[in-house]
Amino acid sequence: MMSSTEPWLTIGRTFDECYALLRDPLREVFVAREDDALRGFIVLVMKGAFVGYIQAICVAPDARGSGVGTQLVAFAEERILRESPNVFLCVSSFNPRARALYERLGYRAVGELTDYLISGHSELLMRKTIAPIREWRR
Repeated sequence: MMSSTEPWLTIGRTFDECYALLRDPLREVFVAREDDALRGFIVLVMKGAFVGYIQAICVAPDARGSGVGTQLVAFAEERILRESPNVFLCVSSFNPRARALYERLGYRAVGELTDYLISGHSELLMRKTIAPIREWRR
């Protein structure tokens, strides 16, 4: 699903690279199902220097616009905010629909990584926060 849809087609992520990401024991992967059909999944980074990072969100092409992505992000936020006051994600500059979703959900751009994954495009670092890290209490 991931390697055959946008934005990963434009990024050039292969099936093997996508599969390796999903199999990485340092990542948490959660899936959305409807009946027996896979509707989407989300990949989280909860260990290391960048705790609370949503590394990937993938929604089945026929489920896009149905709320699956919003539900996956809400689930991820609930999971992340138990351990950190910040949720981070990146969105490609050529993916305005995803950026609009994240902004609607309360994310704000905090940085731009130019030519990070592919030449001529940026990855926009976005954050949603509930408190400064020094003031946050679990």
